[in-house]
Amino acid sequence: MIDNPFPEDTPADAIDYYQYCTDIPIATALAQTWNMDIIEKLGHMVGTEMELFGVQLWLAPGMNIHRNPLCGRNFEYYSEDPLLTGRCAAADTRGVQSVEGRGVTIKHFACNNNELNRMFCNAHISEKALRDLYLKGFEICVKEEQPWALMASYNLINGTHTANNYELLTNVLRDEWDFEGVVMTDWYSSFADVNFLGYNKPYYKYPTASSRTCVYAGCDLQMPGCPDNVSDIIDAVRDNKISKADLQGCAMNILRLCLKCI
Repeated sequence: MIDNPFPEDTPADAIDYYQYCTDIPIATALAQTWNMDIIEKLGHMVGTEMELFGVQLWLAPGMNIHRNPLCGRNFEYYSEDPLLTGRCAAADTRGVQSVEGRGVTIKHFACNNNELNRMFCNAHISEKALRDLYLKGFEICVKEEQPWALMASYNLINGTHTANNYELLTNVLRDEWDFEGVVMTDWYSSFADVNFLGYNKPYYKYPTASSRTCVYAGCDLQMPGCPDNVSDIIDAVRDNKISKADLQGCAMNILRLCLKCI
């Protein structure tokens, strides 16, 4: 199975796989219950079905706040309130990760609050607003439940791609919040030549995230990965732009995740 929003790029020998599973209420409906016990139990149900179907890592829950009611993926997100969002995500995470060998990926970190041009929009935001509103829910979930993984968003924050943002991924996430899991890109974030939704490269105001800077910033896993990512990282090591220790840090985080899945 390949998580690929761009079917034209799917390998010819790829196999689509669909699995029936229990349908639970959308995140917004769960948040409206204000009942963390129910949310935790539903998370446990998700974890149990993951075990049944052989899935180790859930690419959820989504934690972006409802900044605008017109956002096309608001149904995946809990609330416009960061405290409620954090508590709900923590309960969901607690439920899923109570099942041995199953983990969650909280996303999209951070400020992914619209669907139009979400791949290349640049969120201009003050430090106070960023921490009080857009990061607070993630902070609560990380500190309470240590989700196994976190997905960086497509967008830029104050001119820097989140997957390339050392301040966000290392200083805040790891050093301040003590996050121990894997950080991954959203799909194709670091693909230099990807064609997003039919738009050609001249449409882009900003370049895609840099593979080498992902490593330096603390983004461990670039999804789904391509030869250009590898080449850029190798060149960066040869040019002393990133260190062996940087790569070892990424590898260790990924290996720890793999061991949890056994």
